[in-house]
Amino acid sequence: MQKKYSQFTAMLAIAKGSLRSIFRSPSTVLFSIVFPLVFILVFGFIGDNGGISIEVAINKNADTINNPIYNAIKNIPSIHLVNDNDSLLKEDLEKGNITAIINIAKNNNGNPEYTIELKSSEAVNPQNIGVLESLLKNVISDINTKRYPQAQTVAAISNKIEKIPGRTYRQIDFILPGQLGFSLLSAGVFGVAFTFFNLRQQLILKRFFATPIRKTYIVLGEALSRVLFQMMTAVIIIAIGAWGFHFTLVNGFSTFLEIMLLSFISLIVFMGFGFVVSSVAKNESTIPPFANMFTLPQFLLAGTFFPISYFPKWLQFFCNLLPLTHFNNAMRNISFEGASFISCWRDVGVLLIWGIIIYAAAIKVFRWE
Repeated sequence: MQKKYSQFTAMLAIAKGSLRSIFRSPSTVLFSIVFPLVFILVFGFIGDNGGISIEVAINKNADTINNPIYNAIKNIPSIHLVNDNDSLLKEDLEKGNITAIINIAKNNNGNPEYTIELKSSEAVNPQNIGVLESLLKNVISDINTKRYPQAQTVAAISNKIEKIPGRTYRQIDFILPGQLGFSLLSAGVFGVAFTFFNLRQQLILKRFFATPIRKTYIVLGEALSRVLFQMMTAVIIIAIGAWGFHFTLVNGFSTFLEIMLLSFISLIVFMGFGFVVSSVAKNESTIPPFANMFTLPQFLLAGTFFPISYFPKWLQFFCNLLPLTHFNNAMRNISFEGASFISCWRDVGVLLIWGIIIYAAAIKVFRWE
């Protein structure tokens, strides 16, 4: 007896086959599952910070033993206490890396019991100083309400804020290094991946073999054109930033040359990822998903658009493993803080280690046909 055809069974079979094909598609999995999760995690961590974060230091001579004001400041989520030696604190204050150094002094006459003095610099955003003063006033008000209901106030904030000279840290000084890194990484990965994949698919590389030129020079010729173009792009980005938005080049032309050297080394490293992608991609449509596996985590986690200090400590560990993080760190140190290329040897060293690893992988997987 012939078994009756089941529409329901056929529908389940089609659904099963379709579902299997979806999971076998890297682009579908990445864009439907992985990328949304990455965005949720990243921006979720940013949201957990609860707003503005101000970095301050406590004067070494401040009265901190059993001090209610000091204990209250330590517990404010928006205030991060920095503990360094005096010379480093002075340097951070001059650069605007910390908002102020707080001194809590006990009054001999006892009225009020404490005086709070702030030491800041011209490089600090005045808005941050205002926020810090507001937070300190709230601390004093809370202590007055809970522990000193009969006193006028437990402490007073000095009206005079000592300011030392310093360079103004503009938004462009953070944004431009990240955007230059974004440009170099995008060009190194996507540009190289599409270029060599198309050369292979169109049998151009195979035709090169009919000529006397060696394989090494084929790769170097293609890579050289990419490097020259991207270096010109880097010059344009830096020039527009410096002349149009007052991007800081501390030592002028010498700083510019050191940035270009750093950009050149970083671009060579980033191009290694492009060689890997061009070799593992089966067709042109799979290049973007594979390329985004290398680029997207770095765009989000390497301090490209916002500081990695926004993330929890465990995630910062992974952020500091990414090559783009070390490019961003080194460039910001060279451009704004006046560090030399050699003094950034740790960041440059990590980039070179990444270069060795990725080119070892590229040599292993690279295909000519």
